[in-house]
Amino acid sequence: MSAAALVFEEREYSAERLEELADALAAALAERGVRPGQRVALMSANRPEFVIAVKAIWRLGAAVVLFSPAWKRAEVDHALAVTRPDHAVGDHPVLAEAMPMLHLDDPVPPDTGEFPGPDPKADAVLVFSSGTTGLPKAVRHTHASFGAAVAHWRDALGLTEDDRIQVTTPPSHILGLLNIVTALKTGAWMRLHRRFDLDGMLRAIQDDRVTIEMAVAPIALALAAHPDLESYDLSSLRYIMWGATPVTQSVAQEVTRRTGVGFLPAYGASEVPVIACNPLIGGRLDSAGRAVPGVEVRAVDLLTGEPVAPGETGEIQVRAESVMAGYLPEEATAGSLVDGWYRTGDVGSVDARGWIRLTDRSKEMIKVRGFQVAPAEVEAVLHGHPAVADCAVFGEPHPGDGEAIVAAVAASGPVEPAELIDLVGASLASYKRPSRVVLVPEIPRLPSGKVLRRVLKETHGRTT
Repeated sequence: MSAAALVFEEREYSAERLEELADALAAALAERGVRPGQRVALMSANRPEFVIAVKAIWRLGAAVVLFSPAWKRAEVDHALAVTRPDHAVGDHPVLAEAMPMLHLDDPVPPDTGEFPGPDPKADAVLVFSSGTTGLPKAVRHTHASFGAAVAHWRDALGLTEDDRIQVTTPPSHILGLLNIVTALKTGAWMRLHRRFDLDGMLRAIQDDRVTIEMAVAPIALALAAHPDLESYDLSSLRYIMWGATPVTQSVAQEVTRRTGVGFLPAYGASEVPVIACNPLIGGRLDSAGRAVPGVEVRAVDLLTGEPVAPGETGEIQVRAESVMAGYLPEEATAGSLVDGWYRTGDVGSVDARGWIRLTDRSKEMIKVRGFQVAPAEVEAVLHGHPAVADCAVFGEPHPGDGEAIVAAVAASGPVEPAELIDLVGASLASYKRPSRVVLVPEIPRLPSGKVLRRVLKETHGRTT
C-alpha cells in the first residue's frame, strides 16, 4: 500500500488515491459543463474533498474561486457578483441556495479521462482580500504566480518529503491553500483538521511526530497560556512558523522557554503569498526576515513613492513572479501595481542587510486573527440600522486576536451597542463583529468626506 500523503481523522489518502479521486470529480464537473478558462466557486469545510475539488478544477484548466465557509448570504452574494463563477462545488447550503452546486458528498463514478491541464498564464485561484476601502475584492493568481509562491514557500521552510505538517487554518485562506499545495508538491506528510482545537493540535504534534507547525498570534498566545503545555512531547518540531502578524516577542519567548521549540517569523499577503522569511538558523523575533530568493522588497517614501535609504521608514513594496495578476473588480487594481511593484500598504523598513521590520499596519485595514477586515464592509451593515446617522470603524490592539474591531456610531435615536454588534454578527462572518460600539456626537471627517480614523483612535481607542 502506498504511503499516506494526506490524513483526515481516521482516513488516509495516498497521493495516487487523491489523483484518482480528482480525475473522477474532474470528469463529473466536465459533464456539468466546466471548461478551460471558466471559474468554479468552491465553498467547503476543512476536509479532503476540498483538496480533491481544487485538483479537479485545475485539471480542467478552470480557476477555483475560494469562498469562506464562515460567510453568510450577503457575503456570498457579493463574492458571486464580483467573480461571476460559471459553476459551483462544495458542501455549504448558503452557496447551494445562491446557485446550482455539485455537492461534495454526491456520489461520483470512477473516471480516468484525459484532461487538458492548465495554461500557466491562466487564472488558477481567486481568493478574497479586502482593501483599505470598499467591500472585499478578489485576488487573481495565475498557475504561474501561485506556482512560484509554492516554490518560494517550500524553499523558505526548508520543506522536504521527510517533513510532517498539519493544517488547522481554513483552506479558503491563502495560507491554508499554500500549505496544502506545497506539502502535496513536496511529498510531505500532511494532516488536515476539520476545525482548530488547541489540544487536538498538540496531540497531533506528539502522536504524528509533526516536524513543522504553523501558528498565528492567537495560537501562539494560547500555547503560552496552556497550563499543561509541558505534558505534550513536542520534540519532533523543527520550529513553529509565526505568520499573519508581527511576532509578540514575549509570547514567543515564553513558548520556547516551556517547550524548547523556536519560532520562524515569516511575512506574506494574499497578493504575494510569500514575501519574506527568517533563515532556519540565525533567525530573529524582531524582524519578518529577509526577502525570499526570487522576491525583491523595497521601502518607498510615503509621499513621493521614491525608494528610501536602507533602514528608513516607508511603504513596503514587492516585485516577484508570485505577485498577483490583479484584482476583481478590475478597477481595484489601479494604483496597487506600479511598474511591477505591488504596494502592500504596510509601513516598515529594510536595512542594509535586507532585514525587514514592519512598524505599522496599513492605514485603515483591521487584521483579526490573521483575517483582513475592511472598515467599509462593517460600516455598510451599520448604516442599514435606522438609528445610525453616521459611523466609522477602526481597529485597536488586542493581545490574542492582533486587533479588535471598534465601531464609532453617531445615532439619530435611541440604540443599544449590543443591538448593533448583533446586527453585524447576523450579516457578516463572526470575526467581523465589533468587540465594542462607542456612541459619539459626530464622526470626524475631512472636507472631502474621508473619515479621520486617527482622531477616533486617539479619542476612543485603547492602546493595549
